[in-house]
Amino acid sequence: MSESPLLKVRNIETFYGPVIAIRGISLDVHKGQVVSILGGNGAGKTTILKTICGALEPQKGTVVFSGQDITAWQPDKTAKQGMGHVPEGREVFPFLTVKENLEMGAYNRKEKNDIDADLEMVFHYFPDLKNKINLQAVLLSGGQQQMLAMGRALMMRPEILLLDEPSLGLSPLLVSEIFDIIYRLNTEQGVTMLLVEQNAHMALKVSHAGYVIEVGRIVFDGDRDALLNNPDIQEFYLGKKRAIGREKRRWKMRKTWR
Repeated sequence: MSESPLLKVRNIETFYGPVIAIRGISLDVHKGQVVSILGGNGAGKTTILKTICGALEPQKGTVVFSGQDITAWQPDKTAKQGMGHVPEGREVFPFLTVKENLEMGAYNRKEKNDIDADLEMVFHYFPDLKNKINLQAVLLSGGQQQMLAMGRALMMRPEILLLDEPSLGLSPLLVSEIFDIIYRLNTEQGVTMLLVEQNAHMALKVSHAGYVIEVGRIVFDGDRDALLNNPDIQEFYLGKKRAIGREKRRWKMRKTWR
């Protein structure tokens, strides 16, 4: 793409104490795209999102959003800049009602006139929430809480939505429903998203491009079709076995670190 990325991350490195969690991470997200960050547990996916939104401060590198350097901004400031974040584990307000949770998403909006219309938009994509509108969030199922967390972030009218493991702990049926909603939000509402996900198959189905992370580094990146057709991605992330030994293939992947 020729236009400047909406989100541009360059060479970020983030530590937990003396331990480096991610190293040399660079990625782009263009307006209107869904971009996935794929990898196993402990690969560094969540750390990347936390660094981008300001929950963690990088020791090196830059994060540029909407043309502005937001490196190490606090999360409340990045949110006001137009960055919505749906963290792993949902983190809804348990003793507020569904409606109150959604209204909290619009708390920092300067323009309040269209909040009711945006509530109806959220209920259009998450009809289960409308049926539970006066119920406390703690009484919702795991899938409904995930929908509520996503709906609350949408109430911000974000320029970009960071989604961390939206399928975590959900049944296969609910996983399919969540990813269908992600696809529709992107195609129908034009919502730009950076998606962290272990379920590579579902994530790539709704994505325009992706990055594969291992041990804090990017080992593969490309558009959706390139990743889906890559034999190493098929073997290690899509469950398609090959005759070549797994350790030999894993070594080949690691040699691509940059």
